[in-house]
Amino acid sequence: MLGRADGPAEPGGLVRRLGLGDAVVLGLGSMIGAGVFSVFGPAAAAAGRWLVLGLLLAALVAFCNAMASAQLAAANPTSGGAYAHGRRWLGPGWGFAAGWGFVVGKTASCAAMALTFATYALPGPWWAQRGLAVLAVLALAALNYRGITRTAALTRVLVCLSLAALAVIVIGMHLGPGAEAAGGVDTSAYGVLQSAGLLFFAFAGYARVATLGEEVVEPQKTIPRAITIALGITVVIYLVVGVSALAAVGAERLAGSSAPLATATAGVAGLDVVVRVGAAVASLGALLALVAGVGRTTMAMARERDLPPWLAAVHPRHRVPHHAEVAVAVVVSALVLVADLRQVIGFSSFGVLVYYAIANLAALRQPEDERRWPRALFVLGATACAVLVVTLPVGAVLTGVGVYAVGFAVRRFAGTGRRPRRTPS
Repeated sequence: MLGRADGPAEPGGLVRRLGLGDAVVLGLGSMIGAGVFSVFGPAAAAAGRWLVLGLLLAALVAFCNAMASAQLAAANPTSGGAYAHGRRWLGPGWGFAAGWGFVVGKTASCAAMALTFATYALPGPWWAQRGLAVLAVLALAALNYRGITRTAALTRVLVCLSLAALAVIVIGMHLGPGAEAAGGVDTSAYGVLQSAGLLFFAFAGYARVATLGEEVVEPQKTIPRAITIALGITVVIYLVVGVSALAAVGAERLAGSSAPLATATAGVAGLDVVVRVGAAVASLGALLALVAGVGRTTMAMARERDLPPWLAAVHPRHRVPHHAEVAVAVVVSALVLVADLRQVIGFSSFGVLVYYAIANLAALRQPEDERRWPRALFVLGATACAVLVVTLPVGAVLTGVGVYAVGFAVRRFAGTGRRPRRTPS
């Protein structure tokens, strides 16, 4: 059920229209997306039969980060998530690092969602898949442009369809011949940590709730509850799917597959269509929520002139950051044409882990009257994010460092720190 508007919007501002159910659905739409259909392959290659341990570690890190995000957003419910909170509690440079990591990392995630959608929806030549992925990006960006309530309504439908498909897929895995003949994959503690960093890619959607802080009704209550509920549901679903996939075909076959859930159900007649439809629908749901979240963080950064002020514009009728969402759609479409799915997953994890490390550090700085959980939880969260970052594939780490260097160089060259007096419209 869509929440009521919480009073008129301020000039150039957004409107509070999302209730608890909407916020939970948007979080679920971001997490129960293409990740569950794509990330178990590279994670199994890293962790082997210890894949479930990597999944549990990723869930623990996600929990720490979710609590930091909830505590920060409840005290200061504004668009931008850890970007805004990093600026407030740690300083403009830290805020920029969080925002840049989120925008770049989640832009890569958008490309991953679009590519996964096209791979499952259209078996065929790569150029046709890339074209379909671009069409999906543009279509969902156009829907987001029409308003956040339309985004929430469609996400609700896509999440329900995704959950139904996953239920059928899990049942199908247990109807197959099992993984008795499957071989193992050599692994190590480093491999388990790397798998946790890759699996974190699939959990990170709860940030979407925090980045929509200006559009949630009663944010002090709604945001913490929505984040906790959405993450809890997702952890259970991912554990069920991961354990079932390992039981069905083993780590070796998962590791060698670009469509691991299709591989895990290959021995059951008729499930190929369910996997393809489920993956396509889930990818669209995640892409829809991601574009909304990236657009709001981009708008928040533009308000502080960490990005061009033109991107801070809010549509006078639909009350969405329309310039930011158009820019995100253009960049994601370009990335879709040149990106490799597995490289995108690693790079996305790098940017988002940096984002959450800063969220944990900001939560540590909050005063006692704003604190909801022990500080030790955020020390654990920040430390775990740092560990997972350095254990990601070397290519992802090097690319991430390079992108950060470019971001800070452009920021220094362009100048920042002065908030514009008036938000463009």
